[in-house]
Amino acid sequence: MVRVEVEQGILEGAELETVTKDGRYYSFKGIPYAAPPVGKLRFMEPQPPLPWDGVRLATEHGPKCPQRDLIEDIIETGNEDCLYLNVYTPDLTPKKPLPVMFFIHGGAFKWGTGNAELYGPDFLINHEVIIVTCNYRLEAFGFLCLNTKEVPGNAGMKDQVAALKWVKNNIAKFGGDCDNITLFGESAGSAATSLHLISPLSKGLFKRIIAMSGVLFGDWLYPFESTRRAFLLGRQLGCETKNPEELLEFLQSVPAEKFIDVSPHILQCEDGADNVMKMYSFTPVVEKDSGQNAFLLEDPATLLRKRNSVDNDIMLGYTSEECLIFARAFKEYILRYNKNPELFVPLRILYHAPQAKILEASDAIIDRYFAGTPTNSIEYMKKYMKYCSDTTFIYPIHYFIRLISKASKSKIFLYKFSAVTERNIFAHRGAQYVPGAKGFAHMDDLMYIFYASKYNLPIDKNTKGYKMIQQICRLFTNFAKYGNPTPDSSFNVKWPEYKSTSKGYLDIDETLKPGVDLDVEIVKFWDSIYKISGVDL
Repeated sequence: MVRVEVEQGILEGAELETVTKDGRYYSFKGIPYAAPPVGKLRFMEPQPPLPWDGVRLATEHGPKCPQRDLIEDIIETGNEDCLYLNVYTPDLTPKKPLPVMFFIHGGAFKWGTGNAELYGPDFLINHEVIIVTCNYRLEAFGFLCLNTKEVPGNAGMKDQVAALKWVKNNIAKFGGDCDNITLFGESAGSAATSLHLISPLSKGLFKRIIAMSGVLFGDWLYPFESTRRAFLLGRQLGCETKNPEELLEFLQSVPAEKFIDVSPHILQCEDGADNVMKMYSFTPVVEKDSGQNAFLLEDPATLLRKRNSVDNDIMLGYTSEECLIFARAFKEYILRYNKNPELFVPLRILYHAPQAKILEASDAIIDRYFAGTPTNSIEYMKKYMKYCSDTTFIYPIHYFIRLISKASKSKIFLYKFSAVTERNIFAHRGAQYVPGAKGFAHMDDLMYIFYASKYNLPIDKNTKGYKMIQQICRLFTNFAKYGNPTPDSSFNVKWPEYKSTSKGYLDIDETLKPGVDLDVEIVKFWDSIYKISGVDL
């Protein structure tokens, strides 16, 4: 056992061996970074963590937030007392403080955990960095918005800010450099990192970001009528009121498990298939200015357009077949979309454009992606997968990088993962429903960066998969250390920066391939769709 003293008291962790058997590290799990958000603190911004007497054992993870995991289709009751983080360090007393990589888990702000079942540090820790992961409040617990001073929304984002502040104040005790923190995340966690980039609450808490398959734009996190949705949630759970104080008192009294898998739908188009790409759930919102700790006071796109500069280096990208992970539900989605073709249109257009423009945009989308293809064919499913990937991930990421490259004085590195190996477990699952499909699906990148004990993938050092683990971890940790993923000639390739005038990127496979103008035709098409609609993303 090994001990570290932090602001709240003494922690006792453990020294562990990596799963690859070629390194050791110190593990401190289940560290409270805020007070338990229960009772009258439910839905509220996080409060400072409580101190403890004596020694706190830090060898077990803290609880995850109550949730339904839509990837594995299971209910996890968890515990709303979930504000805990984990610190993994290769050296408690290094000669020079180590770079810190703080990871935010994904799950559409509805499900997920930062615990080692998915995010073991074994692969990254051998590269002389400290890894931090955390749990935060999800769905209504973290993103209920009553548009009041007490519950303005974004509690889950403020949880992440509280965790970052804790790391900033305490990481030196673990051998870390509090001035060299890289914030990174995947999917919703990636979208969160991009939001922290523009939030006043997050300023100064990190130096760089890595955004993996997600930014602050996209149907799955588009907030629509958030306060109305909160009152509808109350009605579904048994409270008919128009008074926010009454609603808050009621919702704070409801058992936590009652909130799991409750999705209040506002419009008829939201009913039906539980489409993970159009979540209609509780998400980050633009807050009403109440003169206190607001995470976000303006529309993100407006903020990005107004900013003169972004101070943080940025690395971001996506996978070659993002939506292959969702293939199990494609048949259901396709039936529904063809019955209601306006659903092919992004939500921001669907909610704000005139009906004639919606239909014009829908016709253009169907003509580009599906013209002449029978709806009951495998080929149609492959094209639907392409459509979903383009509209859900690829175009929003390019739109974001276009804005950020104009606002940033820092370095930007764009990538696309395209490797096909035995570790692409989510692509392999999807191929069961779309025969012949292959590639790098959403979440497959995690299998090269973290050791996911719940999947227990074999580790064979003679495989392409293991070579890709080493390569990807070096790229990521180089960026965290130096602000450049290829700082020297060891890769035999230089990753070109993305600039508004020279749109460089790197294709990440066994062989690294630099290029320019990644997926430019996709970007042009979706630009035209938004132009047709008269609505900005």
